[in-house]
Amino acid sequence: MRKLIGCTLLIAVAAAAGGYAYWTEQRDVGHYLSDLRVELALNDGVDTGRGNLLGIEPLLSPRDYQSLDLLHLKLATYLNKARDAGLLNEKTIVVMPEHIGSWLMFRGEKDELYQAANLNEAMHWLAISNPLSFARAWLGAEGESRLNDAHLRMKANPMAADYQTLFGGLAKEFGITLVAGSIALPDPRIENGTLQAGTGALYNSSVVFDRHGTPIGKPQRQLLPTYEEQSYIQPSPDHQLNVVDTPAGRLGILVGSDSWYPDNYRVLNEQQAQLIAVPAFVTGKDTWDNPWGGYKSVSTPSEISLKPGEVSEGAAWHRLTLISSVPTSTAEAGITVFSQGRFWDKHSVGQSFISRNGITSPDRPVSTARLLNLWL
Repeated sequence: MRKLIGCTLLIAVAAAAGGYAYWTEQRDVGHYLSDLRVELALNDGVDTGRGNLLGIEPLLSPRDYQSLDLLHLKLATYLNKARDAGLLNEKTIVVMPEHIGSWLMFRGEKDELYQAANLNEAMHWLAISNPLSFARAWLGAEGESRLNDAHLRMKANPMAADYQTLFGGLAKEFGITLVAGSIALPDPRIENGTLQAGTGALYNSSVVFDRHGTPIGKPQRQLLPTYEEQSYIQPSPDHQLNVVDTPAGRLGILVGSDSWYPDNYRVLNEQQAQLIAVPAFVTGKDTWDNPWGGYKSVSTPSEISLKPGEVSEGAAWHRLTLISSVPTSTAEAGITVFSQGRFWDKHSVGQSFISRNGITSPDRPVSTARLLNLWL
């Protein structure tokens, strides 16, 4: 009798394990009608043949990441709108928002993930749908927040490949230089023209693709993640800022709030950066209009007089982004690009703006995706 019960339990466990394994392999892509609307919110200057900075402020949701085809459709629609408006040429530099690549962790997942009530539930579905990948990532996780680290690390290799396929492909398709926002990857590097994920700490990095779809320069790692992010995203260990040559001039990248630190502009000045791209990201439904919370990674630079709560978050971004503010920055112009949308219970906010001669463009209410163009 005991043997019979034991055999029955063993068969039941094996059947359950087999059923679970089969369930994890199912990845049906549901039908999804994405919002492809986009408006040209700002077109500053005139075409003098020197090129332009074009910011794409996309409206994104988890469903856009069901497949690369869906995400490509949305971003290509925005770029087609720009091309129809005469904003794309061989000297155009297009800038995407911060973390647009990090959400690739949700590519090709089960429908239950996209229907989750909140981000925590979605992360739960991500883990149980990829048990072996999650277990390996958990064992290799670093930092204080092993869970957040593991979620990003578990699909690092396909994320790196998808990021290059998507953004390198768009750069080549439209013949532009593309600052591909940013992506969180372990020890990212370029080897033989290919973005590779390593096995070390996670870094929030931006990659630039030329008009042939090839990465140029090194991945620009964020120097100063916020305190919250530093529990799983590490600051760049070499504190290095890279400048790359583009058809429109020498381009530097400051990821997110790296753009708040005057010393970073002085480093870019030494490398003769003419243009600066700032892929940025702000969460919280009302954050943009709420009081600014202050510097969230290191002490406030001595030359910055702005105090926490003195202005709104949006006003602080305009005040602290010092592009073209001589003598701090000698760059000719720059652009700061955010994303819009909702990822479950987390709202992505922030209103993109351009910078020239120390002046930033005014905010405008956001209702859909936007294009912001600055002729050089």
